[in-house]
Amino acid sequence: MSATGTIAQITNLATNTSFSAWATTNDFLVVIILAAAFFLFAWFMGRGAFVALLISLMAAYGPFIFFPYNSFLPKEPPMAALLANAGVYAVITFVFFVVLKRVISSDFIYIGLLGRFILSFLGTAFLIALASHVFSISSIYQFTPAISALFAQEQYFFWWFSGPAIGLLFFAR
Repeated sequence: MSATGTIAQITNLATNTSFSAWATTNDFLVVIILAAAFFLFAWFMGRGAFVALLISLMAAYGPFIFFPYNSFLPKEPPMAALLANAGVYAVITFVFFVVLKRVISSDFIYIGLLGRFILSFLGTAFLIALASHVFSISSIYQFTPAISALFAQEQYFFWWFSGPAIGLLFFAR
């Protein structure tokens, strides 16, 4: 083996490793930023609004799946399809949030700091699993195999979907 071949192998290994490290960092930044957004929402808007948001995210899934005008939404290009589906889901979620915010009183709900962290992560996991399964985000953004193994598996979707509800069961008193 020549010195040039060895240098090429080392360069290839360094390039692949750096791209892999960058992709992994991007994936964890997505998780951290979404979880921080959930946590800050819980911190500033209150426990009742946070519980209403988590429940409305889960409740909006049913009407979204049976949305009667889905055939009118764009299918191509992938970014337009993702934005259209996410917009419809956001509107349905907002309607549920407004109704649930009026019903849920934060005076009787207690969620500790650890509970907020865990519920923020579960809400993030729910959104990533929803994006992977329902919104088909894979045509726009490719998660690393580690993240895909957690969220893109069909048999795990139920658990990520029900995660915030189970978390609320244990952490909201």
